Amino acid sequence: MRPRFPLTVREATSDDAAELARLWQDAAVEGGEAGAGHAALWHEPDLAEASEALAFNLDHPHRTVWVALHEDVVVGAVAATITTITPVTLTRALVVTDLVVDPARRRHGIAWQMLLQVAEHGEKEQCELYLAIIPGAAREPARYLAKVGFSPVASVRAITATTLRAKVASVGAASPAGRMLAVRRSMRRREGRQG
Repeated sequence: MRPRFPLTVREATSDDAAELARLWQDAAVEGGEAGAGHAALWHEPDLAEASEALAFNLDHPHRTVWVALHEDVVVGAVAATITTITPVTLTRALVVTDLVVDPARRRHGIAWQMLLQVAEHGEKEQCELYLAIIPGAAREPARYLAKVGFSPVASVRAITATTLRAKVASVGAASPAGRMLAVRRSMRRREGRQG
């Protein structure tokens, strides 16, 4: 699908930080890519934070960020990382972690053009598989990726660092007697299902 207006897709530079922050904020407000599933994870960054985060991503050797521009305005972005499917196999995969289009310019072929850029990059890097991660509540992106041919293969879950530390600490602090009671309860539940 060709874009319905002149579009340029290129690798992002540090100068794109302000435009990318605006794009993500517009998407968060609209509820598309950064919808309900990302609400707890999203906050609007100031320019310093956006610049630092973009620099971190641009410096990562296996991470690439592209922007789509129409009349020198960022109207879309896609970020992808090259990895292997498991730590012990060499099957390369390109994981699209972000695919964001300006809500006012959806259904104009922007995402398609960015995915073409992703596909070319993956071929150049000898990737055998392409994966896309989207928020669980993002229906429109999920439908779009299904239409393109992506199939659901995994579930991605999130937790804040402080919550994880608290949960792990509480499990580690459990008394031996408490753990024994938990094991017994689990055994009783299993016996009840089997009987």
